Amino acid sequence: MRLLYCGDVVGRPGREVVQKLIPLLIQHWALDWVVVNAENAASGFGVTPQICDDLFALGVDIIVCGNHTWDQKDIIPYIAKQPRLIRPLNYPEGTPGNGLCVLSKPTCRGQLVVAQLMGRLFMEPLDDPFVAIEKALQPYRLSHPSIGAILVDVHGEATSEKMALGHVLDGRVTAVIGTHTHVPTADCQLLPKGTAYQSDAGMCGDYDSVIGMEKEAAIARFKKRIPTPRLSPALGEASLCGTFLDIDDTTGFARSIHPVRLLGRLSSSIPPGLSSNFLSLA
Repeated sequence: MRLLYCGDVVGRPGREVVQKLIPLLIQHWALDWVVVNAENAASGFGVTPQICDDLFALGVDIIVCGNHTWDQKDIIPYIAKQPRLIRPLNYPEGTPGNGLCVLSKPTCRGQLVVAQLMGRLFMEPLDDPFVAIEKALQPYRLSHPSIGAILVDVHGEATSEKMALGHVLDGRVTAVIGTHTHVPTADCQLLPKGTAYQSDAGMCGDYDSVIGMEKEAAIARFKKRIPTPRLSPALGEASLCGTFLDIDDTTGFARSIHPVRLLGRLSSSIPPGLSSNFLSLA
């Protein structure tokens, strides 16, 4: 089973690069599942119902959000009725939407379980993510024949917090992959008990920027202690950054984990054995 996780989609350039590449990647890499973090897809702040519908139409299976979940107000009624759009699991009880999605496909052995946590270091003071994930995963075990894979997104600033969650979940989930910093990390690995891990998948956006935003306004926020213009996404050519998992259909653990970087300014990273010939079509 093959799964692609795409890091935070930032603004129009991020949307355009996933629109170009995801259908090609599904076809040429024989992807079984595609999961996308879209919390910055609407001009850098949140996601709209229309953007979600467009991503689902591309072949995206599950969309995850993060700290910008509620930036677009029309997402509140949408998330309440769309189970394939999830927000952080450790929001307070009664928050609209869900932090976990379980999805089946006729072509896949077992269900895909995707959960999202948000870190608390340098972030909002949310409920304890360690407690939240323990409770949420109680019904789901990789050893159960109905479960094909379990993916946990950790949306946070601190790599230490993400790594700690990775080790806590090692041996119980398929993969723990971080998001939020918009910078792809070089620590793809299989942890000692078999769980695949990466501290941050990076972003789908323009890397001639400050984490996807126009440089001048972002720099001004650091240099001046006066109000500055609202940040807006950089509009250059985007890279698609994410993580590829080759998952054992029998055990639900990843046989391998590899970073994905395609197009834009960053050096390419293509998992071994997979083709890049389709890029000429993008």
